[in-house]
Amino acid sequence: MFDLIISLYPWIKAFHIMSVIAWMAALFYLPRLYVYHAEQVGLEGQTHELFQTMEYKLLKVIMNPAMVSTWLFGIWLVLIPGVVDWSAVWPWTKLAGILAMSGFHGWLGAQRKAFAAGGPIKSGRGYRMMNEVPTVLMVLIVLSVVVKF
Repeated sequence: MFDLIISLYPWIKAFHIMSVIAWMAALFYLPRLYVYHAEQVGLEGQTHELFQTMEYKLLKVIMNPAMVSTWLFGIWLVLIPGVVDWSAVWPWTKLAGILAMSGFHGWLGAQRKAFAAGGPIKSGRGYRMMNEVPTVLMVLIVLSVVVKF
């Protein structure tokens, strides 16, 4: 059984990385859609409906499944003996980054609901600032895993 798990390690890691890439792409794009929605579209009309559809599908069809698969493959990797040294600092900083990224994901979902309900929404500037959150968290996570500080 242990040999099977070890032989699957590269596959699990590959699917984890692909899931992370899809999740991050959506986390970068959805706040950008919110910027344009808030600044140029408003909360009514055909373009508003189009943005609603794009935001909903990005969240439900791409972002949510990518987050779930990232978590599942990540947990699977953690359960493989010898992959994580829990006495080091890096797994804990990575975990903190992942939890914060998941919280940001939830915040983006709440913002989509605010657009759907007709407000209140943040300004375009507010969404621009929030668009930096996944970048900062990505830096923390990647440095944690690669540099293992």
